[in-house]
Amino acid sequence: MYSRIARWAQANMPTREQMEQNRFARPLAARAELWRFTRRSVPRGVAVGLFIGIFAMIPGVQIVGAALMCVPFRGNIPIAALMTFVSIPPTTLFVFLPGAIWVGNQFGFHADISTVSQLMQSGAGVKEWLAWLGTDAAPSLLLGLGVIGLASALLGYAVSAVGWRWWTAHKRRTRLLQAAARDFPES
Repeated sequence: MYSRIARWAQANMPTREQMEQNRFARPLAARAELWRFTRRSVPRGVAVGLFIGIFAMIPGVQIVGAALMCVPFRGNIPIAALMTFVSIPPTTLFVFLPGAIWVGNQFGFHADISTVSQLMQSGAGVKEWLAWLGTDAAPSLLLGLGVIGLASALLGYAVSAVGWRWWTAHKRRTRLLQAAARDFPES
């Protein structure tokens, strides 16, 4: 599974050289520290990507927003862009939107979750969705997405920092065992 995801990401993610050819992305591509995989940049990239991926529910905005947010936080851009894919349509419609509205309602708002499912089932247009957002739903949704995004970012940062530490310790242990086996072969 991990190798399939890695192959897909490698085939579909733009390289730094490709971004240097784009006049809009050139400033990001010029900063090499945003493309290195280090113990500090990877967890930062995970946190930025998760937060932007959950909070900014517009697909094109997510990757661009994550790349731009990596600059002040010095996060890894490829990891941040990959983490925005956590909010694919099934998770957005069935997990994040109802969850965000529920979380927002815990702060005193009164958005109706059943209205969201009715709007989705009826194939509501932009006018109906904007009317719904004009109610208590918009603050509830934004606050809920912010809280869920921040919690996901903090959790993702912690998990990736621990995972990075485990991975480097595992690689070091393997190298030491291989060196010991090479230096002291059994007879």
